[in-house]
Amino acid sequence: MTPKIYLAGPDVFFPDARTHFDALNAKCRSHGCIGVRPSDGQLELGGTGDEIADRIYRGNIELLRSCDGVLANLMPFRNPLEPDSGTVFELGFAVALGKPAAGYLPQRRRIHEDKIRGVCGVTRDAQGVGWDATHGFLVEEFGQPVNLMLSRSTRLFDDVDGAIEHLANVLAARVAQPDATLA
Repeated sequence: MTPKIYLAGPDVFFPDARTHFDALNAKCRSHGCIGVRPSDGQLELGGTGDEIADRIYRGNIELLRSCDGVLANLMPFRNPLEPDSGTVFELGFAVALGKPAAGYLPQRRRIHEDKIRGVCGVTRDAQGVGWDATHGFLVEEFGQPVNLMLSRSTRLFDDVDGAIEHLANVLAARVAQPDATLA
C-alpha cells in the first residue's frame, strides 16, 4: 500500500494553491508516497459560513486520520513570527494519533527569540530574564526555531524536499517493521 502524506500548511490560501499542491504531490510521488491536500469543505455546495467551516474541519480530521504521516509548511503566516494556527492544530492532532510528522520552515536555523527580538524587541529584568518589549510576555529562550511544542514533536527541515524524504523513509521503515517505534 502506498503511504499517504497529509499536506498541512497555509498553502491552501496561496493564489496558485492547485498548482502548488500538484507540485507537492509530484515530490511525494517521487519518494513513493501520495500527497493529500486538505479538504476544501466542498465549497461549491455553498451554505453558511458555519456549515462550510464544519465541512472543512470534519473533512480535514477525516483526512488526517486516513493518512500515514503529515508534512507541514511552518512558514510564518499573517504575522512575522508564528506558523498558521490551523497547521499547528493539525500537527498536534497527528502527533496525538501517533503519526510521524515533518515540518519545513524558512530560516530554520534562526532561533525564535532572535525573531522576537527583531519584531517586538526584548528587555531583560534584574535576573536577566527576557521579556517581549511590545507585549510584556516571557520569551522562551530555549534556542529553538519555533515554539518548543513544535520543535520537540516534529522533525524540522530547511526545505520541503528534505522533509518529504524524511517522511518517506520513516513510512517505508514502518511498512518494513510494523511493530517498531520510529520518529
